[in-house]
Order: sequence, then C-alpha cells, then structure tokens
Amino acid sequence: MPSQFAPGPGDKVVRRPRQSEISPIKTHVERREVSVRGPTSPMVLVYSFFAVAVAGALLLSMPMMNSTHHFVSPIGTIFTAVSAMTGTGLAIVDTREAWTAAGQVVIALLIFVGGLGFMTGAAFLLFLTGRRSSLQGRLVIGAGLDDNRLGTIAVLARNIVLMAIIVQVVGAVLIFVRWYVIGPIWPGMTLGEGLWQSVFTSISSFNNAGFDILPDEQIGGASLIGLSRDIPTLLIIGVMILVGSTSYAVLANMSVTRGWRRLTLDSKLVLVGIGLMLGIGLVSFLSTEWSNPETIGNESVRSKVTQSVFHTVNRTAGFSTVDYSKLESADLTVTSGLMFVGGVSASTAAGIKVNTVMVIGVAAYAILRGRERVAVFGREIPRLNVLRALVVGATSVIAVLVLILALFVVQPELDFRSGVFEIVSAFGTVGWSAGATARLNDAAQIVIAITMFVGRFGPLTIALFMAGRERQPRIAFPSERVRIG
Repeated sequence: MPSQFAPGPGDKVVRRPRQSEISPIKTHVERREVSVRGPTSPMVLVYSFFAVAVAGALLLSMPMMNSTHHFVSPIGTIFTAVSAMTGTGLAIVDTREAWTAAGQVVIALLIFVGGLGFMTGAAFLLFLTGRRSSLQGRLVIGAGLDDNRLGTIAVLARNIVLMAIIVQVVGAVLIFVRWYVIGPIWPGMTLGEGLWQSVFTSISSFNNAGFDILPDEQIGGASLIGLSRDIPTLLIIGVMILVGSTSYAVLANMSVTRGWRRLTLDSKLVLVGIGLMLGIGLVSFLSTEWSNPETIGNESVRSKVTQSVFHTVNRTAGFSTVDYSKLESADLTVTSGLMFVGGVSASTAAGIKVNTVMVIGVAAYAILRGRERVAVFGREIPRLNVLRALVVGATSVIAVLVLILALFVVQPELDFRSGVFEIVSAFGTVGWSAGATARLNDAAQIVIAITMFVGRFGPLTIALFMAGRERQPRIAFPSERVRIG
C-alpha cells in the first residue's frame, strides 16, 4: 500500500542533507618544529665540535705538547686547534718546530675528527651506540649525507668512515714507499721519521688540511716547495685531496653506476662543477704565472704544468709548491673565488660547496632564459632546493664581508690584498696565506679562528636550521612584483 507521504508522478523531490553531514570537521594538529637550541637539537653536533676544539686547545697548551715545555698562550693554541679541526692548515708557528711528537699527534687527531664532518660523525655515533633518533633528526642527518633512506643511514655512515680510514692507510703506505723505501727525501731520515711523516701527511691530505711537519731546511722550502718537482709525491697527495673533497655519495654512485645517463642529478652537477673549477684554476694559474719568475717562471714546461695542476686540485687543502705572497693579483683573485666555493657537500672540504654553486648557476641560467622551472639533464630541481642554495650563498657572502671588516678593524695596518686572501682562505678552510698569518695580532688571530669555524660549519648549520623549520605555509598572500635591477 503506497504511503501518503510518497511523491506523486508530477512532484519534484528535493533532498536536503542533514546538518551533521555538511558541518565542517574541526581538528587541531599540533605543529612540530625542531628546536635549534638545547641538548635535543641537531645543533648539538656543532656545539660538540666546538667543545672538541676547546679540548684540543687545552691539550696543546700543556708543557709536554710544545717544544718550550712551558704553558703557552691560549690564543695560539685555540688558533692551532681550530685550524686543525676545521682542516684549514693556517699556522702562526711552524708545526714541526713548535710542537713535540705528542702535540703533533693531537693535531693529527683533530684533523681526522674534523675532516669527517659533523654530519658523518653524528650518523656514525648513532651506529656505534645503537641509539634511536627522532624521525626529524634522521631526516636531517640523511640530508647531510645525501641519502634519504632512513634504514641505511647508520650503514652509510659506517661505510664513509671505513672508506676514509682505508684511503688514508693506502695513502700513508704510498707516501712511505716514495719518501723512505725508494729513497729518503732528506739525508739521515730514520724509519720512525719516515713512518710518522707518511701518516701525518696522509691524514692532512685526505682531510684537506694542508698541515705538514716536513723539515724546511732539509727539503729546501716550506710546505711542499722543496718537493715541487717531485711528480710522484704531488700525484699521491693530489689524488688524496681530490678524493677527500669529493663526497662518498658521489664516489659510491660512480662506482655502482655504469654510464653517465644513470648517474644521479647530484653526481652529474658535482662532476661538471669539479671540472669547471679545475679548468678555471688551471687556465688562470698557467696564463698568469707562466712568466712570473717568483713562482713558476723559471721552471721547465713539465714542472709548470705539474704545479699548475696540483695548485688547482689543491684549492681545498692548502699545501704550497710556490710562495702565495708572490702570486699575480689576477690569479690571487681567481684563487680566492675557487677557495670560496670549496669542495663537495658531505666531504672533508669546506666552502659553500660545488653543489650549491651549480644549483645557483643552473637557476640563474633558467631565469635568464625566461623559464619558471629550474631543470637540467632532464631533471627538475625543486624550488625549495634552489631557495636553500641561494640562502647558503647569500649568507656566506655576507659573513665573509663582515669578517673582512672585522679583521681590518682589529688590525688596520694589514695589507688589504693579503688580508682579504687570508679571510677567504680561512673561510674555505684552505690554509693558503699571502704572508699575513705570521703578522696577525691576538685580536686578528681570534677573527681568523672564528672565520675558520664559520667556514667549516656555517653552511651545514644553515642547512640544519632550515631543515628544522621546514613547514607548509598556512596562509597564501597575494603576490606583488618588486623592481629588480
């Protein structure tokens, strides 16, 4: 029997949903951020390395560590400890003459620890202790190691440390064979001296430190100037510098991938960037110093080419085969730019990194071509990635300018050319000096020490800061153009 409320054949049916069905569902999601302060912050890694530098300075200040066998100035020991831990190589005293064997061991350990970088060190500590970190913390560490697979971060960190140890052991063996087995590089070298020289130089080379303990009077000059014509030595040290300044991620990607097309975009940009850096440095050094009698002007063609290649590879380490206070101004300017760029992300080298410069360069090219998206090698670079590269580049430029100003405020009589070169060298943790290091007063030494620490950990600190505050905006504002140029 039909209901009296049933619609007739000509009636219209209008269905209205219940209020409960159309009412919005309100919920509150707590926004989570990673604090940049406190013991649970990823920034604790930076604090830890600062503490390591202070501990190293305290050890070096002890009488048994220095040749005077007295307590030495804390400013000098802090400068040396920071220079070693950041892998810079700037020294206000002769490393061989000023420090005993125990002091040299402390410097070598600081170089080794600092060279691994605090990103790798943090992940390796997680592996050793078996501690569980927060998801955000593992993401931050993975980003620094260029690996986002959370389950493999500990294994990746272990592989990085093993690779670093193996390369340094192999390098020490090759240097020992060249410097002692084939023939001592100075008369009367003992077996113990040969072993320690080889180990220390290997650690310094791979970690892009530039420290040396060679006797200047025995080999004929400071640093590697006395060995500038020794091609095997320059080849071994140069290869170790290049391996150390190239991240494990890129090396591993190249070893397991067959063919250019299958490489990751990061690896492709890094390889192209390294090629550009080497090409620019080589052309600049050869063209400007070829006839300079105070550098390579009086050398043979073979020696000129060899030293030019070593100089370019050495842009992240700081070993010297020439006196950098004698460089032509044009080459000094190009060299400063190469030092500012530095090595590859997650490597033993510092600077703003080749990856950062390549992303900025590709983005600039895309914008000049009128493209809204940044793409290269058939892959698009995320907008956030581009913005982060710009932030790292811009803040690094500002930091260098401020530090240059601070240096000349505390020591105004310093030569401008050598002072600027000193700051850029310290920021890139290279260790080359145009003659200013030995003339720095106490305040200027503190400025340079700060510069070394900022250059080594500044870009990574910015990355941690940005990773900890990443979130989607809740409000979209209307856009409005701003005049440029």
